[in-house]
Amino acid sequence: MEKFTTLEGVAAPLKIINVDTDMVIPKQYLKTIKRTGLDKGLFSEMRYKDDGSENPDFVLNKPAYRKSKILVAGDNFGCGSSREHAPWALMDFGIRCVISTSFGDIFYNNCFKNGVLPIRVSPEDLEKLFDDADRGANATLTIDLEKQEIRGPDGGVVHFEIDPFRKHCLLNGLDDIGLSLEKVSSIDAFEKKQATAQPWL
Repeated sequence: MEKFTTLEGVAAPLKIINVDTDMVIPKQYLKTIKRTGLDKGLFSEMRYKDDGSENPDFVLNKPAYRKSKILVAGDNFGCGSSREHAPWALMDFGIRCVISTSFGDIFYNNCFKNGVLPIRVSPEDLEKLFDDADRGANATLTIDLEKQEIRGPDGGVVHFEIDPFRKHCLLNGLDDIGLSLEKVSSIDAFEKKQATAQPWL
C-alpha cells in the first residue's frame, strides 16, 4: 500500500449529506475484483446523464476539480452497504482523502485498509473547508498526517484526531498483509517450533 505522509491538492466540495456507498460506486461496477478501472464508476449516476454524456453541473466534471485529490463532503459520508469498491474507486480517480463530520463505520474502516485517509472535523471546521474548496483551482489544501493538520490556501490550520495505530499504518503504507509480513520472522519461528513439538501435524 502506498504511504500517506503529506498530500497537497485541489479539494472538491460535495455538499450532499448521507452519500451512501451505492452513490459512490453503483452496484453494476461491483462485478470486478480489480482495483483499477473503477474511476469511471465513481459517482457515475451523478457524473453522467442518461445518454452517457457528462453532467456539467456535477463538481468533479468542472474543469477546476477534474484532478481533485481531496473531497470535502457532507455529513455521514459512505453510509449504507459494505463495499470495498468505494475506496477503490476514490483511489482510482485520484482522491486520497475525504473530509466530513462523520462517516459510515464500514466505509471508514475500509478507507484505512486501502490507503485513503478519512478525516472527521467539527461542523464549524467543515464550513471553513467548504469555503476553501469553493475557490475552484485555487482550492488547494495540504493534509499533513504526521502533524494531523489540514492547511488551507490562506494559511489557516484545522487540526484533526486519528487513532495512533491507523496513523502508523498509513504513514508506513501497511495494509493487513503488510502488518502480517512485519511479523514473518516470529511466524516462521512458531512454525518451526510447532513442527518439532508436533511432527504429526
